Amino acid sequence: MINKFFYKRGGSEAYMFDLIELLKKEGHQVIEFSMQDEKNQPSKYSEYFIKNIDFSLREGFLKDFKKACHLLYSLEAKKKLEALIKKEKPDIAHLHNFSFHLTPSIIATLKKYKLPIVWTMHDYKLICPNYRLFTQGQICERCKVYKYYNSFKYHCLRNNASFSFLAMLEMYLHKIILKSYEKIDLFVAPSKFLAEKVKGWGIKYGKVKQLYNFIDLQKFQPSTELGDGLIYFGRLTEEKGLLFVLEAVKDLKNINLKIVGIGPQKTELENFIAANKLSNVELLGHKGGQELYDLIKKSRLVIMPSIWYENNPIAVLEAFALAKPVIGTDLGGLPELITEGQTGFLFRAGDLKGIQNIIKANYNNQDLLSGMGKKAREFTEKNCSNHVHLNEIMKIYKDLSGQNLP
Repeated sequence: MINKFFYKRGGSEAYMFDLIELLKKEGHQVIEFSMQDEKNQPSKYSEYFIKNIDFSLREGFLKDFKKACHLLYSLEAKKKLEALIKKEKPDIAHLHNFSFHLTPSIIATLKKYKLPIVWTMHDYKLICPNYRLFTQGQICERCKVYKYYNSFKYHCLRNNASFSFLAMLEMYLHKIILKSYEKIDLFVAPSKFLAEKVKGWGIKYGKVKQLYNFIDLQKFQPSTELGDGLIYFGRLTEEKGLLFVLEAVKDLKNINLKIVGIGPQKTELENFIAANKLSNVELLGHKGGQELYDLIKKSRLVIMPSIWYENNPIAVLEAFALAKPVIGTDLGGLPELITEGQTGFLFRAGDLKGIQNIIKANYNNQDLLSGMGKKAREFTEKNCSNHVHLNEIMKIYKDLSGQNLP
């Protein structure tokens, strides 16, 4: 199980840790490979993790140059992964987020030992240098297909010329020159949208399988109470559309909004709230576990105002598992989850009146929202349970390895 972060940084890590737990309960040995970090969860394989790398930290020309070279190709990751493979002799490799820190250089090492490789794509890194298909405040597909120079031209990575230039080089190196991604046996797309998007960018149809993310439903006891107010929980970043939703609730002063999470947009959100005197909005910072679930259950509706192509956000699945309908934009994989009037409501990204009208028309319809909450829970039970996901993952592992795995 390979991921560059070994702590719950976002949805991809949450998925990976849940999958590790699920596989271990079934009696499988799971071997982890990642990067060292003081925030990491415990791992018996941590001695094989690569040293921590912070690309945002400036440390002088020589160290920064070494980090730039590492971003393109990591000899350290290859060496440590090879040592781990020799010792543990795994049957299959499951990749998650590995670019920039572990780098695609590890793919050649996995293939050297003839390991089948499956990659769950938690974002758009396979086709987009900045992994989001989003830049300069809007959706972007300028790099289609192999036009990665646009990453540098438009400073797509962190709005920084140097980072964007390196991201461009990394894509050309591993997509065109080394053809690293062609060595991957199967790409798993958590949404139908992502599956079709990568196929449209030149990935062979037979190498892509769509499989929704999953959550442990036993950890989520659905709420029968209507609750009060709106809630957003997730990263505080530009593409999540939080400034837009603040603009929407500015004119809905009788409806409260709670924003749970941390991220680089925190100060900007604080300034907007202060400048507009939004007494109906609370920024609650990071919350997790039961504390977060209780906040969700006490809310009436979950809101997902994203202005980028969401993939298969675990936040929506968690809301559904707690029997809460979701108001979301019509972008990416969200319409696959949110069925209008059944499990939630959809609005066009940027349509201020659209979202306000949805809230006004449905906020006080107790019977409707209660029924939608039940259908949302049923959706997760049918499509996103441990049992459903484990069966599909084991089919993938068995098909790729050719082994009679238990």
